[in-house]
Amino acid sequence: MDLAFPFGFDRSGRTASATNQDQHIRDLIEQVLLTAPGERVNRPTFGTGTAQLVFAPNSDTLAIAQQKLIQAGLQQWLSDLIQVQSVTVENDDATLLVTVQYTVIQTQRAQAAQFVVGGAA
Repeated sequence: MDLAFPFGFDRSGRTASATNQDQHIRDLIEQVLLTAPGERVNRPTFGTGTAQLVFAPNSDTLAIAQQKLIQAGLQQWLSDLIQVQSVTVENDDATLLVTVQYTVIQTQRAQAAQFVVGGAA
């Protein structure tokens, strides 16, 4: 069963599940991006800490460093589901736009997902 993210309940009161595999994988990528290392008790290295960048000064250097952290985190935690093709991080004032291009291993379909962190998300 592929749980929906964020965790919730459906209309029948049961645990909500993802609508399809593509949505589930996108949800997993979002979890890796927005979870801070140390946030999960049994997986202290899980996550990239991208959500914490709301409080950091935005710069090109920060965007490049975060790009490397995101790519490494996705490869570490989701390499059995996806093959990361590229990660781009663009900074614009108080906002980071993260674009992840990947291939779903099971179906060999290329996908792209965008996430806005900070600012007027």
